[in-house]
Amino acid sequence: MDVRQMADANIQLLVVSCLLMLTGCLGHSNKHAALFVFGDSLLDSGNNNYINTTTDFQANFWPYGISYFNPPSGRFSDGRLIHDFIAEYAKLPLIPTYLDPRNNDFVYGANFASGGAGALVETHAGFVVNLKTQLHYFGDLEKHFRQTLGDAKTDQLLSDAVYLFSCGGNDYLAPVGNDSVLYAPYTYEQYAEMVIENFTDVFKEIYEKGGRKFGVLTVPPLACLPNIRAGRAGYTCNQELDVITSLHNQKLSKKLEELETQLEGFIYSKFDIYTEVNNRMKNPSRYGFKIGDTACCGSGPLRGIYSCGGKRGVQEFQLCDDVDEYLFFDSFHPNEVASAQYAKLFWNGKSSVTTPYNLKTLFQLKKH
Repeated sequence: MDVRQMADANIQLLVVSCLLMLTGCLGHSNKHAALFVFGDSLLDSGNNNYINTTTDFQANFWPYGISYFNPPSGRFSDGRLIHDFIAEYAKLPLIPTYLDPRNNDFVYGANFASGGAGALVETHAGFVVNLKTQLHYFGDLEKHFRQTLGDAKTDQLLSDAVYLFSCGGNDYLAPVGNDSVLYAPYTYEQYAEMVIENFTDVFKEIYEKGGRKFGVLTVPPLACLPNIRAGRAGYTCNQELDVITSLHNQKLSKKLEELETQLEGFIYSKFDIYTEVNNRMKNPSRYGFKIGDTACCGSGPLRGIYSCGGKRGVQEFQLCDDVDEYLFFDSFHPNEVASAQYAKLFWNGKSSVTTPYNLKTLFQLKKH
């Protein structure tokens, strides 16, 4: 082989290596796409530890974290949450909580999510970090990036990053009475539209800052959570709540499709957690659980009273013997095993569950 052939072979090898590594070969310094997390308790890594709130909106006490974190991190689970597993799949470290004063390096992403938060500013106002404020914090972080990394690297980081959302559930749960749903003076249609519009505004603002890749969870089947069913005659699901939850998910799907056509380069992955939770509640053994309708930690019927840890007004509570047997850790939230299953489906699930792309595709796609 002569010198020219050797040079050609080396160039070809370099090109193939670059394609396999998906790093661009154009001086892109971040090997891995960052992950920015927004929303509610399904994704909160402990931001509520650092705000002035009540223990109703915190989970930084035993037995939360018993399967993985010691001391408890503030995650509403016995262990890791969906985004923790997503970060692992993406070869990222655990994404740091933005409000933890010990965290100052966010080049791999940041977690802004707040347990109890909604898309509406009014939802649990004064006790949580609502989605609009989470967006404001992201704007502050963007400014910090531009000051420390410069515009070019910041633009690259933001366009390569994936933006993960779980939001809306609290907007529908907050107005629930003992046996009905109280959205007056709005119709279900009007109320769901308000939630979706607030959601959409955040997507658009992140897009304006350079974000292109969005991962979005639908709202889970709130109507059948142990907390909701425990307070109803016969422990039945709340059909009113199910109607508006389904309406939200339909509107969310339609809005994401619209944004994909309206915003150049906008790409998304939508995970149907509503269906996946329902499947596990109805057929727990099929997914490795023994019990799908009762919480591991809590009190009262179905352990549906939100008393896990004994710090939310009701001091007495029960804790199951084997956390992994239960789909729900407390009366609202999945256990770590369930979150791991959801994350796997979100990352690389079939198009019937994760659509139109899975998160693996989003992370591998370079926008520049």
